Amino acid sequence: MPETGERIDPYPAYTFFVEIDGITQAAFSECSGLEASVDVTEYSEGGLNGYVHKLPGRVKYADLTLKHGAAGSDDLWDWFHDVMQGTIERKNLSIVLYDPSGTEVRRWNFTGAYPVKWTGSELRAGEGKVAIDTLVLAHQGLI
Repeated sequence: MPETGERIDPYPAYTFFVEIDGITQAAFSECSGLEASVDVTEYSEGGLNGYVHKLPGRVKYADLTLKHGAAGSDDLWDWFHDVMQGTIERKNLSIVLYDPSGTEVRRWNFTGAYPVKWTGSELRAGEGKVAIDTLVLAHQGLI
């Protein structure tokens, strides 16, 4: 519990790393899809008109979307290319959030991930933007 009057700031969302099978991939500029939900099944019980039972069902996880600057390594493209060729290599990965001092404050661990979509950079002469590739990963769950 914080002391009375102590200020607690939220963690910044820009200091994160992605670890794929324990190897840190630090060149990501964006991560989305940190999401889980539970399906709800409604059951109407005969003679009970005041409410409907809502029962928990399956857990669903959103795909992870990672954006990174196009750079020297082809490791992620090679992984996706293998999937396109029918060789599915599932990997465990973690999204790790750090506070401004560099201390790990939160970690999301995903199991059995593999790439399902790759989008190359939009290239436009005349705009001084960084080339950004997008990789979408399906996975078996958040632990």
